[in-house]
Amino acid sequence: MIITQDYENMSKIAAMELMGWITRAKNKRVNLAVTGGSTPVRMYEIIQTFLKDNKFENVHYYNFDEIPIKGEPSLTIESLHRLFFHPCSIDKAQIEIFNEKNYMDYDAKLTADGGIDMIMLGLGLDGHFCGNLSGTLNGFGEGCHAVSCRFNERIEKRLAFLSGGEDKMADYYVTFGPATVMGCKNIVMIVSGQKKAEILKKVLEGPICEEVPSSLLRLHPNFTVIVDREAASYLEQAI
Repeated sequence: MIITQDYENMSKIAAMELMGWITRAKNKRVNLAVTGGSTPVRMYEIIQTFLKDNKFENVHYYNFDEIPIKGEPSLTIESLHRLFFHPCSIDKAQIEIFNEKNYMDYDAKLTADGGIDMIMLGLGLDGHFCGNLSGTLNGFGEGCHAVSCRFNERIEKRLAFLSGGEDKMADYYVTFGPATVMGCKNIVMIVSGQKKAEILKKVLEGPICEEVPSSLLRLHPNFTVIVDREAASYLEQAI
């Protein structure tokens, strides 16, 4: 665990971590799964200047979940294009798209591609990672799978909001499952803010259970958490 002073410093350390993986690509393929959302915004800004002028063509980027929207671009890949791929001039040939059309065969594709070298995750307020929300798991052994957008009222309301209305909401979204993520060679989680402090404590110091999906990640041999002091404020090991 790396504890930083604030969000800015957390973003700088996370940017160094991501750039470290990108620059490893000299004569071999490097596969990186990257996150959208609000937490990595500053991280992507920091690495923009460097990546716009330096091409690392052996790096391939994966989205690890997708929320389809009727009649519009899918939510996750659109977010990654806006935050990362477009500002950093990532060639489309380097972008491996995971969606509702190919999710059933995607674990096999990842194996054929050589596996994910590093996956960078955020942390949901319910302890979720990727699209593995609390209450949706059918065991930690699931690979890439679909989840009904009407799984329960809480999820339905959230996805209707994200989709721009219930009329645009798809029937299901897709995600890398726990087994898929645990099969990645390295896992990095970035966490920021006081609002994440309580759930981060459950993830890192509570029981490993499906109710707090990210607690599973503690069993991975190469799991790194980059966190600011606000998010780490409840942790015993941060005192």
